[in-house]
Amino acid sequence: MKHLIPFIKSDPVVAVIRLQGSISNSSRGLDDISLGPVIERAFSRGKPAAVALEINSPGGSAVQSSLIAARIRRLSKEKKVPVLAFVEDVAASGGYWLACAADEIFVDRGSIVGSIGVIAASFGLHDAISRYGVERRVHTAGESKSMLDPFKPEDPADVARLETWLAELHAYFIDHVKLRRGARLHDNPAHFTGEVWIGQKAVEQGLADGIGHLVPLLKSRFGDKVRLRRYGVRKSLFQRFGARLLGDALGTIEDRAAFARFGL
Repeated sequence: MKHLIPFIKSDPVVAVIRLQGSISNSSRGLDDISLGPVIERAFSRGKPAAVALEINSPGGSAVQSSLIAARIRRLSKEKKVPVLAFVEDVAASGGYWLACAADEIFVDRGSIVGSIGVIAASFGLHDAISRYGVERRVHTAGESKSMLDPFKPEDPADVARLETWLAELHAYFIDHVKLRRGARLHDNPAHFTGEVWIGQKAVEQGLADGIGHLVPLLKSRFGDKVRLRRYGVRKSLFQRFGARLLGDALGTIEDRAAFARFGL
């Protein structure tokens, strides 16, 4: 009730946004359209002393990572509210893109950080369908319309085009990291090879600012009476009671596969 009594200073409040899971445009993971209202509320409700990001993400969509991070930076600037990121198991690839939206990044000694790269993966099934006597019929207008069709042999021209796209996205990712980390980032070309660093090594490389956990660090910075106000995506009743069991199951499988790349 202190905030309702004139002339009595309220205890500081830190808004906490949890960013858990893969980043995708499928609505089963982290995406800007779902997180947008959450992030807006976190920055706009009252006057938080800071916004803290709890991050545990192996990455995913480059565009969704960019949109979410850009929204955080815009609101931080508009509201003049600092942003702190706290990495749990992993902030890799797109997860690290999100971490770089913060003014400071803190990690656990066991946190996996980095994987600044871009990946595209698929399957080649043309031999499999031929064994079963299956004929695939595809008709297109435009010579690149069926590019990278998994049911056709790989075309070197398609591969070259894909590699160009990946290189452009990689350059975009690198620019974002360099802009956000600035002089704190050590001059090490290995940072941008997709390599990862653990805990203190990430700090030594300038990929993170220190070892620290959310509650004790916020108390040390804002006082023992700091209040945490948590924000997350609200699920509908149908989602809570299993109306989307198949979608949730697929999302879980995708998440586990993404985390498994880092032994998690």
